Amino acid sequence: MSAFRIKTLVAGAAALGLALSLSACISVFPKAKPSGMYRFGTTPPAAAKGPPGAMFGVLKAPTVFTRPSAGDRILTTSPGGEAAYVADARWIAPASVQFDEAIARAFDADPGRARLIGRGEVAKAQMVVRLEVRAFEAAYVNGPKAPPEIVVQVRGVINRTGDRALVGDQLFEARVKAADNRVGAIVAAFDQANAKVIGDIVGWINAAGAGLPAE
Repeated sequence: MSAFRIKTLVAGAAALGLALSLSACISVFPKAKPSGMYRFGTTPPAAAKGPPGAMFGVLKAPTVFTRPSAGDRILTTSPGGEAAYVADARWIAPASVQFDEAIARAFDADPGRARLIGRGEVAKAQMVVRLEVRAFEAAYVNGPKAPPEIVVQVRGVINRTGDRALVGDQLFEARVKAADNRVGAIVAAFDQANAKVIGDIVGWINAAGAGLPAE
């Protein structure tokens, strides 16, 4: 097994209690090719268009990501409270960027009523959705040599734009066990978990628009 450099994260004032403080190296965790670049968000989520009716516009506020998982490094955690990055393996773009791109593709492909409105577009948004990615990590729940469980957890909040009334507040979570303790299998599990959560979010937003007037 090739080296996986553990960089311990010390708890601090970062979002949701994690701050990155890099330290000692040991040889555990998955095999990876040098300087491997990986992506997620390629698996299309299941379409769930919700109740019939007129289309409505949704403005997505900037996604909030926990700082340790927002960048281009693949975050892992262990039951002992340690967190680490996979050595010599990175996301092809920051996880926060790939997540937002996957959200946009999901809305483009979905047959439902909700249409994502970009900032600066003339079309009127009738709802605004805020997404907070609380977990985006490979959890080594069964030890450093066993395949990890990918955890993607996102809180979604929807408000109407007219009166700012709360329409919905929900927590979404997907857990997918990697087929192997190798980076390729771990990335595939990230892709599946991300697709599940995004599909649930898109379906939830479509359902929340029931009864709204047309754009």
